[in-house]
Amino acid sequence: MVTLQQVEELRRYANITFNEAKDALEETNGDILEAIINLEKKGKIKAPKDGGYYSSKDSYQDNQSNDAVGNVQPEIYDESGSSFSEILNKFISFVKKLFKKGNRNNFEVIKNETRIMSIPVTILVVLIIFAFWITIPIMIIGLFLGYKYAFSGPELGKDTVNCAMDSVSSAAENLKKEFKGDNTNGKNSNN
Repeated sequence: MVTLQQVEELRRYANITFNEAKDALEETNGDILEAIINLEKKGKIKAPKDGGYYSSKDSYQDNQSNDAVGNVQPEIYDESGSSFSEILNKFISFVKKLFKKGNRNNFEVIKNETRIMSIPVTILVVLIIFAFWITIPIMIIGLFLGYKYAFSGPELGKDTVNCAMDSVSSAAENLKKEFKGDNTNGKNSNN
């Protein structure tokens, strides 16, 4: 049975008369998408440009008994019209790019101008996320034991990033000197 809402929706979309929309829907037992395809075949409406496709996401009905293909699962769309699979693909490609950047750049541990250790930034991030209660204290203790940290690589090996790391090392060194009671002029403050 064809409803008035279906007729109005098809009439508005296809820019055809009320009777043409009603007849097209009656031919297809109320299937709007099939009616659009039939109208396109008859030349009453134009096909989408660039070989696009029609979507019945707004008029999805629970009764899919007229579906000639079988049990087809409807796509889930967000407000912008992107399907869940498109959003998932974008997210996966974003994560892949992040991993590539993380693996191209390294986190280095340096003591007395000698590189002690170098690990990919991806591993550092994983350690900080999943074992921050161990990783962060070890890094802080390392600063007070004279270790310095730096980044190397195309994205993070820049002077601005490493200058920030050097300033953290300098701050830790100054705090260590203050705690020992040393002045900046090299004299002990307990005299």
